[in-house]
Amino acid sequence: MPCCLLLVAAPSFSAALLAVSTLACSSPAADQPQKVTPPADAQKPVSRLPDGWKARLDDPDAKEPGTVQVEKDAIIIAGGPGGIFYKTGDKAEKDYSAIAAFTQSKTLPVPQPYGLFVSGVDLDKDTWRYTAFVVRQDGKYRIVTKSAGKETVLVDWRTASPMLEPKGVKPTNTLEVRALLGAVHFLIGDKEVHQMPRDKVGPDGIAGVRLGPGMNVQVTKLEVKKFP
Repeated sequence: MPCCLLLVAAPSFSAALLAVSTLACSSPAADQPQKVTPPADAQKPVSRLPDGWKARLDDPDAKEPGTVQVEKDAIIIAGGPGGIFYKTGDKAEKDYSAIAAFTQSKTLPVPQPYGLFVSGVDLDKDTWRYTAFVVRQDGKYRIVTKSAGKETVLVDWRTASPMLEPKGVKPTNTLEVRALLGAVHFLIGDKEVHQMPRDKVGPDGIAGVRLGPGMNVQVTKLEVKKFP
């Protein structure tokens, strides 16, 4: 009776071993797919958002935000179509600071933006609006307002001298939007790169994370707080 060989990848993260099973080709069991059980400690990608988080994706037809994982105080977002990620309780109102640390895990052939957004209103409606402060791996920053599909560039791509560029390592850049006394200050690290009047940025609203498509970014220490 002729036989065939079935190669099945062994479910191990420590070695790429192959288990070889000899099966009778004419046996009914040979026509059934072999089920491989992953190890109990395997981490499964999560394509739904963690509890308390929401997203508005750039592609209205996209059904998944990419791989989203939460580890302690970090949220890791990878491979999505791009969009904004936020918690409805993170409201930037009156005098406030919105701040987070971003680590880009790998560079992309075409640099994509990542950073913060503020003044988010109607984010789950067709009348949505927010202002984003983003940077790229090539050491530049941009400030833009997006409203119901329309984009208004407040500051086009400019060199951000305080920004740490990826050069064989995974640098972490801390971005902050700070609203005080009628002005909004945009900081990278502890250095201000731009400021503008509050009315140009927008009204009080939700603050969160803005990512371009295909990004693999770890966001830590995301905090939205009011000044006394």
